[in-house]
Amino acid sequence: MTKIKICGLFRSCDADYVNESMPDFAGLIFYPKSHRFVSDENAESLRNKIDKRICTAGVFVDDDPNHIKSLHRRGIIDIIQLHGHESEEYIKKLRHEIPGAVIWKAFKIRGKSDVKKAEASTADAVVLDNGCGTGENFDWSLTEGFSRQFILAGGLCPENIKAAISRLRPWAIDLSSGVETGRIKDLNKIKAAVAAAREIQ
Repeated sequence: MTKIKICGLFRSCDADYVNESMPDFAGLIFYPKSHRFVSDENAESLRNKIDKRICTAGVFVDDDPNHIKSLHRRGIIDIIQLHGHESEEYIKKLRHEIPGAVIWKAFKIRGKSDVKKAEASTADAVVLDNGCGTGENFDWSLTEGFSRQFILAGGLCPENIKAAISRLRPWAIDLSSGVETGRIKDLNKIKAAVAAAREIQ
């Protein structure tokens, strides 16, 4: 069954929403330029409130590895999700500094060369994304024959989840703006997205 991640939690009630809908993962964004940005203190408060059966992914953009290490050590994040220009050397450094850490790396998919870079990544899983925060999907046909486990992101919403999973068979899907109304999380949309993902075997 395809797993589902709800990303961009930043309000206390967002934790309530994921506790009610129970996705597999919840995302916390540590990128100051995002309107969904959370401070370390806010993230800790959210993690304490989020059901422990839900794994938390910290989303970072070219961040200081020591910051990531601190959040992981404190149990605020379970997964490290990289969305910047992080190199293979950067990933290697994280693995050395944080033994056993689960690392996801996001790739902006614009052509086959981007797909090949994603396939070659040493991250535990790769996120295939539109990459521009537009809420639009990339050309899904580029993923045909993709050789490894991947997380599909970009332009997903409750209405197209079933079609996306049936066509692409991703290991997981990642939603943020697709479960929002007025740029804040919408409980009904989150519940609908989780239910749609769970229906596809």
